[in-house]
Amino acid sequence: MTRFSYDVLGEDPEVARILADELSRQRTTIQLIASENFTSPAVLAATASVLTNKYSEGYPGRRYYGGNVFADEVEELARERAKALFGSEHANVQPHAGAPANLATYLALVEPGETILAMRLDQGGHLTHGSPVSVTGKMYRFVSYGVTPARPDGSGERIDLDQVAELARRERPKLIVVGTTAYTRRIHPEPFRTIADEVGALLMFDAAHPAGLIAAGVHPSPVGVADVVTLTTHKTLRGPRGGAILTGEEHARAIDAAVFPGLQGGPLEHVIAAKAVAFAEAARPSFKEYATQVLRNAAALAASLADEGFRLVAGGTENHQVIVDLRSFDPELTGKAAQDVLDRTGITCNRNQIPNDPRSPFVTSGLRLGSPAETTAGMREPEMTRVGELLATVLRHRDDEGTLAQVRAEVHEMCARFDPYRALDPVPAALFEGGGSP
Repeated sequence: MTRFSYDVLGEDPEVARILADELSRQRTTIQLIASENFTSPAVLAATASVLTNKYSEGYPGRRYYGGNVFADEVEELARERAKALFGSEHANVQPHAGAPANLATYLALVEPGETILAMRLDQGGHLTHGSPVSVTGKMYRFVSYGVTPARPDGSGERIDLDQVAELARRERPKLIVVGTTAYTRRIHPEPFRTIADEVGALLMFDAAHPAGLIAAGVHPSPVGVADVVTLTTHKTLRGPRGGAILTGEEHARAIDAAVFPGLQGGPLEHVIAAKAVAFAEAARPSFKEYATQVLRNAAALAASLADEGFRLVAGGTENHQVIVDLRSFDPELTGKAAQDVLDRTGITCNRNQIPNDPRSPFVTSGLRLGSPAETTAGMREPEMTRVGELLATVLRHRDDEGTLAQVRAEVHEMCARFDPYRALDPVPAALFEGGGSP
């Protein structure tokens, strides 16, 4: 099955219409959310396969239901491909997403109430790194580290390794978590390994964002350095929405038991099949070229925004993300307002707190932008430079409906030239009544 088709939705025009609208949105707007990407038609096809019908509680060769011969085969294939891609001794490909992958790791390695050292959410960490609104923050005692102060030359706002070491010595955590959701610099795992060894802690690296960059060899790999590496298979890896855990043989049984039966029931074998496809795609030489272009495009976007008067958190980017402090551009402009007006012109991004943000997470003083999706669509440095200019134009003239309409028209034209799903079967208009536009 090389092409994905919506023809089978003829008996459900309401869902067909919604899918048509979403396909149109993705094809006619610029996607700058750093945690999103466009999968291949092969990944889409595997995700929509008949494996969705199969209940497969357990692991290959050790299932609780019969009829799992092919589910075993595809899951084993996904595990072997993940191990080969990342150079890991063991892989668990069952986590439904990055959050359960992280929680399963805590469940395997840390007793409830014990101490975990991780990055603060408002400094670039993730909800599952101990936020009080997350189950992780309710089950474990989290101590948080952050980044260094901002500096005029852009050399600040890096992970404060001195603070990590100081907190580790004082708190003696059972586990140290490395990894971020809003951070624009490369993270080298070795300094954290040194700190963990000094205090007798285990080390986990949350590679949800840079997983694809790691697979391509354009970001330092934590595999073999950290005790456990968690990741998502979407974002920079460009696979289906899902998670995975990599570890050595020492922790393999504990990790597997934490995922099932500790946390999840039956795995989503159709998604695991799609993960297998994505792992194979990421092993090709063309994927390294793609990941290299992701970095170049992020750098071009960052330079364009800096030229337009935006302050870049951490002075720029070394990965797929750009985090913008809006206050230097317009002190009154919030991340929420910026996100909303950009959405109206076809530029999709998300508001994001900056380090020590005086505004709430619902309002924010910043934006988080990413290059993976539009790199998949074929954009290169000239286009990303222009995207930065258009973004600035929208925010500078956000009350001028004429300017916003002009930008929307240019965005539409640009997206027509860089259509991520040109070869994808559209949702046939006959399948729905009104509203949709494939």
